[in-house]
Formats: sequence, structure tokens, C-alpha cells
Amino acid sequence: MSPALLLLGLVALTGALLLVALVVLPAGQRRVPLSRLDPSVAAPSSALAGASAAAGAAVERVLVKRGRVAAGAAALERAGMTIALPDLVLGVGLATVALGALGFLVDGVLAGLVLAVLPAGGTRLLLAVRAARRRAAFADQLDDSLQLMASSLRAGHSLLRAVDSVATEAAAPTSGEFARIVNETRVGRDLGDALDEVAERMGSDDFRWTAQAIAIHREVGGNLAEVLDTVGHTIRERNAIRRQVKALSAEGKLSAVVLMALPFGVLGFISMTNPGYLAAFTESLSGYLMLGVAAVLLVVGGLWLTKTVRIRF
Repeated sequence: MSPALLLLGLVALTGALLLVALVVLPAGQRRVPLSRLDPSVAAPSSALAGASAAAGAAVERVLVKRGRVAAGAAALERAGMTIALPDLVLGVGLATVALGALGFLVDGVLAGLVLAVLPAGGTRLLLAVRAARRRAAFADQLDDSLQLMASSLRAGHSLLRAVDSVATEAAAPTSGEFARIVNETRVGRDLGDALDEVAERMGSDDFRWTAQAIAIHREVGGNLAEVLDTVGHTIRERNAIRRQVKALSAEGKLSAVVLMALPFGVLGFISMTNPGYLAAFTESLSGYLMLGVAAVLLVVGGLWLTKTVRIRF
């Protein structure tokens, strides 16, 4: 057994023992001091909490200096994550250092570099996936939200009260976005600006049209409930078409995934069954050229398949 694997096993065993001692084993009943129940008394800070706060403050200063705070906070808002940006960056940095060191100890510099890239790339992918899911859920819930607003207006409620009813009764993420609109208007922000910001944050053209319809109604008047019904009907028809297109293009998307994964699957199978067959590609200049041409063709094919199965309307 190599020393690196032995060290890794000892670290894992120590962590497991600490987890059992601190979490799994019952600690018994402990009395809580009365001073902790007083909200006016600040909670005592430990050395670990102080170090974490200092590291978070240092990361925040670096982000402010580089002008990344606004973009990072906007990405977290689009993904619906409540974690603070400095805490996220600090966690990703620690994970990068830990995985890089682990890969270096286990398999050398190349493995360390590969593992060090994973936290940042995984975080970006997670934010993108969560943002896409929130946008899709918002688009699916928008027609019902407009119908609820129209019903509230017909019942004699004001526009802001109709927005508040959606914030109360709708599902997430629509409820959170409409609640933010209500809170912003209560502190003095213009309703039109709040609606436009939600449309921009959620990337929804349908809601942008709704915000424009509400802005026009506030200027010229009219029956806003009827306007919202018309816009909601149009959005429902667009959603129906979008779902139909998604169903029809599902086969093409699955074929694209299979075609893109097939070369890597074949490469992994051959490397396990006959490693000597692939050794020729890394022993001569012509082998490296063939690998480069294959990589370029794979990228071109992937872009072509992406454009083929992605339908915008």
C-alpha cells in the first residue's frame, strides 16, 4: 500500500471517529444558560467563528476590489440561493485546495490539477442548472399567476393587493419574486421598475410583456383584468407550443447526448481491455495530430448538434 493511500485512510478514519463522537453519540441533556435566551446579549464567538468571519471579510474585500460582487450576487439571486457570496467563494476555495492536495498525493500533479478544477466548475454548473430550473418553473406558473391577479382585480382589489395575493398563494419561485415586488414597492420603489427587474432576472419575455401592459394601463387606464386575461391566454398558448416542441425535440437531444458520449465510452472500454492499442497515439507526432483532429471534429459536431436540437421561438 502506498503512503498516500495510507495517509488518506488515516484522515478518513479520524474524521469518522470525530463525527461519531460529536454527532452520533448522545450527548445527554444540557441546560441552556438564561443569558442565551436574552436577545439583547450577543452570543459568544468562538475562535473558529472568528477565523471564519475574518476569512469571509477578506474574500469580500477581494471581490469588491475586482468588481465581482454585483455579478456574483446576481447569479446567486437567479439560482435562488440564499448563501452569501463571500461564504460561497470561500467554500469553493477551500474545496479547491483540499481536492488539489488530495489529487497530488494520490496520483501526482495532473490529478491534482484536474480535481482542483472540479469545485469551481461544479459550482458554476450548479448555479446555471438551478437558474434554468427556476426560469422554467416561473414560466410554467406565469399564466396561473396572471389569472389570479385578474380575479383579484375583478373582486375590487388594487393592483398592489393583486400582486400580494400572488405572492401569498402562488408556488415558488413565483411567490418569492412577487413578494420581492411587494416589499420593494412598500419601501418606495416604483412598481414598474420592480416588475421590469423581475422580468430581467428571470429572463422571461412573457413577464416583460406583462410589465409593459401594466405600465400602459397605469398611464392610459382601462380594464386591466381583461388585459391580463388576454396576456395569460397568449402565454398559455405559447407554453403549450413550447411543451410540444420540447417533446418533439427530446429524441434529437437524446441522440446528441449518445453521440457525444460514444467516443469517450469507446475510449474507456479500449483503455481497460487493450491499453497497448491506444499507446501508439501518445508515442509519435502523427498520433498527437490525430488526437487533435479528433478533438476538433468532436467540438464541431457537438456545436452542430446543439444548434440542431435547440429551437428558439
